[in-house]
Formats: sequence, structure tokens, C-alpha cells
Amino acid sequence: MNRKTLVLPAVAGLLAPLLAACGGAEKGGAIVVGTTDQFIATADAPAPLDPAFAYDTGAWNILRQTVQTLMHVPRDSGEPVPEAAQTCGFSDKASESYRCKLRAGLTFADGTPITAEDVKFSIGRVLKIKSDNGTAALLSNIDTIETKGADEVVFHLKTPDATFPYKLSTPVAGILSKDKYEAGKLRDGFDVDGSGPYTMKAELDGDRATRFVFTKNPAYKGDITLRNDQVELRAYADAGTMGRALESDDIDMMARSLSRKQVKDLTETPKDGIEVVEVPGLEIRYLGFNTKAPAVQEKAVRQAMAAVVDRGALVNRVYGTTAEPLYSLIPSSITGHATPFFDTYGEPDQDRAAKLLKDAGVKTPVKLTLNYTTDHYGAETAEEFDALKKQLVGSELFDVTLEGAEWSTFRTAQKRGDYAVYGLGWFPDYPDPDNYIAPFLDSDNFLNTPYVNKVVRDQLIPSSRRQADRTAAGPVFNKIQKIVAEDVPVLPLWQGKQYVAARDDLNGVEYALNTSSDLLLWELGRGTA
Repeated sequence: MNRKTLVLPAVAGLLAPLLAACGGAEKGGAIVVGTTDQFIATADAPAPLDPAFAYDTGAWNILRQTVQTLMHVPRDSGEPVPEAAQTCGFSDKASESYRCKLRAGLTFADGTPITAEDVKFSIGRVLKIKSDNGTAALLSNIDTIETKGADEVVFHLKTPDATFPYKLSTPVAGILSKDKYEAGKLRDGFDVDGSGPYTMKAELDGDRATRFVFTKNPAYKGDITLRNDQVELRAYADAGTMGRALESDDIDMMARSLSRKQVKDLTETPKDGIEVVEVPGLEIRYLGFNTKAPAVQEKAVRQAMAAVVDRGALVNRVYGTTAEPLYSLIPSSITGHATPFFDTYGEPDQDRAAKLLKDAGVKTPVKLTLNYTTDHYGAETAEEFDALKKQLVGSELFDVTLEGAEWSTFRTAQKRGDYAVYGLGWFPDYPDPDNYIAPFLDSDNFLNTPYVNKVVRDQLIPSSRRQADRTAAGPVFNKIQKIVAEDVPVLPLWQGKQYVAARDDLNGVEYALNTSSDLLLWELGRGTA
């Protein structure tokens, strides 16, 4: 069968160490999935798979298979539904008290019973450790956790939060055993113990995990139905190597991340035995700023960059039809999307940028270093930053140097504040506008940014969370986005689509990624049905 393109009516939202052990994908055996995600334990980040630390899609896609959460987002998106819980819901009209009752007979994979105290321990542990990776921010609105008997837990929130069920569906809220995890310390390495649909064993090469084998957990009780008994996830050094493994039938599917060239070749020149699935994406890319760094401390410098950058030209040159320009932190098709950066700065305008700098007394050319990661977001990242440099330098207002670093070094330096300007991507924790605002602007945020806007942080974000009807929060998010366009603590660039390629004897591929870019490996099965 020739490869074909399937376009899904959904919206989606991650990435590549050494080539894992080779060997064909034995038909009838484990389903083998390739990825270019990185899985590295370093001195600065020795616990990449601890739910209290992990905050990238690669790590979360390991945890989602192995660690159970009270709620989960179903494959067809929509609102979260109970997973480890039998029932969950707000018990008050103000959305400040959230009550969950556990399913009967829940156990960890080793047979140890799960109780409400395990839930309290697990979430309390995240808040106690409060790692510098930003994970605890998702749960920071919890005031107290109360248990009632062995199977009921109540979360009392500091302020109303209609998005709380989504937060309980993320791996940061994964249920852990007190016997396997310490209350105040991260668990180093790549072992994971939970009650999820699979158990997992990792194969290591030094400080890198190169292969994960997921085996059906016979003790699992939850909302998920498994369509296979075993899935293997192999990490590849780059998309090209992963693609060749698919063509040679060494793997059954490749997920994150296909290059632009691969997408073009796979769709324009179909090959027998391979299918391509296109999923409209919720991934965004942006420039972040350390607003205390001398080079960009003056707001006019950041505004001038916003006035010069040509998103359309950038996307056309580097990503083609696999991305589109973005003029807001909130991507299109998400409630609250607007175009404040276009409304504020219009088309790229060198004269306007020059006036902004002149009026602020900034001497030109402004010297900048653009920092980016060389191995986390795909092969095109270096080309993207070269294009950005040429645009900025071409305006004659900036003198730009580029510096690339591996993700393990880059992310640590970025959080530490070493970079004045840096490039990052964002894949949503959950498909709600709150998750494109709070991780960048709220306290304990993912960026560890020094930028603080008290109106946004103390008034607008809490106000948006009071709205159970998320469309009703749209005007509040519009106000936030206008402030972001004025202050430019971040500069959105583009939003991307997502693609998966698979052998045509694999089914369930169209469900293998949900709208938040979560890998749902349990959806994959053999055969053409």
C-alpha cells in the first residue's frame, strides 16, 4: 500500500541521543516506536523521570505510560475524565474544593494497595521539593490536601481554578509509592514505579537512556484500554537516522520529530508500506528574554526586535507548510487566541524599530547573542536562528552573535539566567489558554524569568481561572496578551503542525498523539483494522 496522508480534525501540541540497539521490529512482537527525544541524566538534572522534576514532553511521554493520575485527557481531547479516580469534581460553586474518590482495588505494579494517603504524599512531595524546573507551579494553587478514609481525597485551593482537573491529568500529579520515593528528595536515574498501564525498563548508554521497553501491567485498573502487550521506544540521534530505520522496517512508527524535508518527501513521494499522519499542532516557538540582562533590559530593545522580525519570511524559509506565523502566546484554535503583536507592530518595519530605539536613547547597533539548543527541537533550529540573525542584522540596528548548546547544558544555563535572549518551544501541558500564559508569567514559572507584571500575576490570571466556561475567559486573556505585546518579555514566532509516520500494518496511529502531544502508546495495534 502506498503511503498516504491522513488529516485529523484535532489540534495537537516534543525530542535525541545515541542510536539505540538495532534489530528489526519483529512482527507480532513488541511494537517499536522511534523518537528523537533526549533522555539524559546530568549532574545538574540527575532525576529526569521524577514527576517532581520532569517538565518536557519526552520525559512526560515516559511517565504517562507508567504513572497513573487521578484524571486524564481522553484521546479525542475534550475535558479530563477520571483515570485512577472513580469520580472527581468540584464540591463547591466557587471551584475551590475538588474531591476525588479512588477506583476500588487500585494497586501499584508490585501489588501494593493505593490509598488516598499515596495521592496526598505524591502531590505534597512535588510542592515540598519545588524543583527549579517549574513543575511545582502547576500545583502551587493547592492550599491543603485532606484525606477521608482510604479512598477519598479533597484538594482545597487557595483561589478558584477551573483548570485544576487538567492539572491533575499531568504527570506532575502522578501517584507514587512512599516505599519507592522519598518525600523531600528527587529520585535519580531512569527507574519509574507507578500504577500506570505499563511497567518500564530502560536501556542505558552511560548517562543516556537509549531504549525503553513498556510491558502491559497486569495489575492496572483505570480508564485506559490497552491494544498491545508491549511497546518499545527507541531514541535516535536525528530524524534522518530514525527515518531510515522506518524505511528498513527496524521500527514500526516514528513520532517526534520529523524534519521538514521528511514531511515533504513522505507526502509528495509516497513509499510502499508507509503512511503519514498529519496532526494540526499546538506547539509554539518563541524568543525569551532575561529582562534584567543589560543587552535587553531596556524595553525598547525588545520592542524593536518585535518590530523587525518577519515571521512569514522565517516560516517560509525554514519550515514551509509545516508551520505558520504566530502573533500571540496563545495559538490559533485555542480559546483566547488573538494577534496582539501584529496589532501593535504590524508588518516588519525597520524605521519604526529605529525610532523606538532612538526615543529610548539606545545606541545602535545593539549587540546581542541569540542562544539556542542544537539537539532538542529538530534539525531546522540552527537554520531558524541563522535566519533570525540575518533579519536583525539586515535592519542595521543589531549586531548579532549566535551560540548553540546541547539541551542538557542549554536548559540549565537558561534557568540560571545566563542568556539575555534564548529560543524555546512550548508544548501544552493541557489544551487551555491558561497553559500558554501561566508558565511564562505566573510565579515559579517555567522560564524562571525576572519579568513580573503584578496586574497579570495577581489579578488577570486568577480572574481567568474563575471562569468554568473557558470561552468566557477570552476577554481576560486578550488583556494579558496586549500587555505581553507591550512589554515583550517573550516574542512569539510560530506555531507548528505535528506528523507521525508508520508502517501500514500498524493501526491506531491516528490516535497515538492527542491534542497536547501526549504519546498514547496503548492505542497502537497490529493489523489493518
